Amino acid sequence: MPDDTGRLPPPPFWRTRYFALDVLSRRGYLDPLEIRRVMRRPDRREVQPDGRIRLWGYAPSIGGYLRVVLLSDGETVHNAFLDEDYG
Repeated sequence: MPDDTGRLPPPPFWRTRYFALDVLSRRGYLDPLEIRRVMRRPDRREVQPDGRIRLWGYAPSIGGYLRVVLLSDGETVHNAFLDEDYG
C-alpha cells in the first residue's frame, strides 16, 4: 500500500510508483539485491540540482555499473539502469 507521498514500502526497499510499475517492467536485468548493495555502499555519490541523489556501483550480475537514482530523502528509489557511460 502506498504511503501518503505515493511511495511504495519495502520489501525490497522504498520506491516510487514510477520505478515499481514502469522501470522494473522495462529493465528485467535489474536485481533488487544489487540495487540495495549500491544503496548501502556506492562507489560514487552525486547530488543533482533538483536534490535527487545519484549512486553508482559495480553490479556483477550485469557485468557493469548500475546507476541508482534516489529521491532527495535518500531512501526512495526512483530509477536504476546500467550506466554504460560510467568510468
